[in-house]
Amino acid sequence: MIEKGDPRSLGVPAPEARLGFGAELHENGGPRRRLLMIDDKPAFELSSYCGTCPLLFRRLEGANEKLSLESVQERLMAALNDPDDDGVIEAFGALLPEGEYLPLLLDVEPTLVIPGKDGDYFSSEQVTTWGVDQFWGLPEYPHTPYYRTFETPVDADAHLYEFIVPMVPPTWNERDRVEKYVALMERGTVPTAVAISTLDVCQPALGLGDDPSVHWGLTHFLLDGHHKLEAAATAGRPVRLLSLLTLGESLAEADDTARVPALRAQPRSAREAG
Repeated sequence: MIEKGDPRSLGVPAPEARLGFGAELHENGGPRRRLLMIDDKPAFELSSYCGTCPLLFRRLEGANEKLSLESVQERLMAALNDPDDDGVIEAFGALLPEGEYLPLLLDVEPTLVIPGKDGDYFSSEQVTTWGVDQFWGLPEYPHTPYYRTFETPVDADAHLYEFIVPMVPPTWNERDRVEKYVALMERGTVPTAVAISTLDVCQPALGLGDDPSVHWGLTHFLLDGHHKLEAAATAGRPVRLLSLLTLGESLAEADDTARVPALRAQPRSAREAG
C-alpha cells in the first residue's frame, strides 16, 4: 500500500515543539553538524550539508526516550487507511516544528540490522560508493541498531535506500509487549507505526569507491511503534507506517521529494553496481 496526502503545513512554533532540526559546530572546529533534536538536545547527527559526504544517521545521547502518544494508541493498533483518520496526523504534528510535510502511508516489512553485521548499509553499499572514512579507516557507524525495509532504483546512476531508525535500541523494549504484537501479527493484525522522515540525496565526489552512484536515503525516525517494529522483524510480518516527510529539512529538491511516492511503489530491487 502506498498512499499519500497533499503536502501540508504542520507543527507548532519551534520553542513549543519537542522535535526540531538544528546545526552546531564540531568540537574540533570542523563543518557544522546537521542534527535532529529532541527537547533541544542533539538526538541524531544527520547527513552533512556538503552534499558529497556519505548518508548518515548517528544516534547521540539525546535519543533516550520514545515519543508515543496515549491519545491515539487504540487507533494505531490496526492499519490506518486514511492519513487523517481520527486526528492522528494532527496529534503527532503537535510534536513537530512548523513546516511543510508530506504524509505517506507505507507498508513495510522490516529487517533488524546490527551495525557491522550482515545487511548493514554502512559497511556494505555505502563503502562500495564512498569507501571507508578517510580519517578513521573504518565505515561510518550509526551507534544504533536499525531496520532496513526497502530499496529500488531511481535511475541507472541513483538508488533509493529506506531505513527505520528507533529512538531507543530494541534492547530497551518490553519483552511481553513485543510478544503480544508477535501474536497479534501472526493472527493477521497489521498495526500502524508513526515516524518523522527525511530524504537526503547524497552524491559522492569522484574517485572514492567502486560504484560512484547517488544515494537517496529515505530515513524514518520512529516516534511511535518501537515494539511493533521489533515484533514485525521477529515474525516476518508487515507494519503500516505513517511517515511525515519533512520537505524543508530534507537534503533534497522539491522535485525529488515529489518522486518518493512513485519510487516507493516500484518493485523492491537491490542495486546492481555499474
